[in-house]
Amino acid sequence: MLADSTASHVTLLDPATGTVEGRVEVGAAPWRIAVAGRLGFVTTSTGLAIMDVRSGAFIASIPYQSPVGPPATGEFREGGMGIALSPDGKRAFVGVYTAAGSFLEVIHTENGYERSIPIGTRPFDVVIDPSGSTVYSIDHDSYTLTAVDTRTWESRTIEVAPLGRGAFDKPHYGIVAGSELLLPYQGRALVAYNLETGDSRELPLTANTHQHGVALSPDGTTAAIVGAGPAGEASGGASLTLLTLAGGAERIIPLSRPHELVAFSLDGKKAYLTGGYLLDGGWEGITVVDLESGATREIVTPARPLGIVVLGPQ
Repeated sequence: MLADSTASHVTLLDPATGTVEGRVEVGAAPWRIAVAGRLGFVTTSTGLAIMDVRSGAFIASIPYQSPVGPPATGEFREGGMGIALSPDGKRAFVGVYTAAGSFLEVIHTENGYERSIPIGTRPFDVVIDPSGSTVYSIDHDSYTLTAVDTRTWESRTIEVAPLGRGAFDKPHYGIVAGSELLLPYQGRALVAYNLETGDSRELPLTANTHQHGVALSPDGTTAAIVGAGPAGEASGGASLTLLTLAGGAERIIPLSRPHELVAFSLDGKKAYLTGGYLLDGGWEGITVVDLESGATREIVTPARPLGIVVLGPQ
C-alpha cells in the first residue's frame, strides 16, 4: 500500500507482479500510512483519511485543526507528516507541519479530533512506546524529539544531534526496537534513545550517506536503513544498510537511485523502497531488494510513492 505523494490517492500494488490492484482517493498529497486491523490511516495535506484496506473503500477524512495552508506537494508542503497509532488502535497521533509551527494532533479514530500539542519543526515521523504511555515526534528541523505523555498531555523536548546542527545532520525517521528508539544519521551514527530511562548511546555506522527511512525486520533482529546519497558531510552513494542490532554488524547494498522509506516483506526476505524522495523530487516507482542476494528490481508506479505499508493476505 503506497501513499502517492504528488496525487490524491493510495495505490494497492502486488510487488510480486507489479500489478496495480486498486487506487483509493484519500485527499491531497498523502504522506504516511498506518494500519490497525482492517483500517488504514493516511496523513494527507488537509486531514487524516480513514479507509478499509481489505475492500479498498474510503470511509472518512478528519480535517486537521492546525492552520494548514492550501493543498500542495513537495518536501515543504504543509499538512500531516508522521503518524503513530495507540496500541489499541483507538487514537492516531499525527505530526502536522504548518507555516505557523508544528503540532501533534490527537485524533480518536471513531470520535474525531481531540487536542493539539505544539512540537518541534517538521515532524517527519511519529513513534509510540510499546506501553502507549508516551508518543515521540521526530522533529527534523529542530534536531529534537518531542515526548508527549498520553495521560497528562504534557510535553518535553529532547535534543538528538550527535553530529551537531549541520544543514543535513538531522533526524528523519526512527524505529522502536525493544526499549530503545533508533535514529540513524548520515550513515555515520545511530542514536539509541532508551525509552525507559531517557539515556542514549551512539553506535557507529559506516555507509557515509544521507540516511532517511528505517524499518525493523519481522523477527526484530535487523534494521534496514535507507541511504539517499551524498548530502552535507556524507559523500557516499545511495544504498541500503542492513544493521544487525545484536553486535552492530553492517551489510551495505549499493543502489542506483535514491529512496525515502523502506519496509520489509512479511517473511523478512525482501525490502521495498519508495522512490518518492523529497530532497530533489524523487522518481516514479519503488525498488524491490532481495536481501539474500542483494539483487534489485524496479517497479514503475506514478505519483512518486512515499509512505508504504506491507499488507498480509486479504
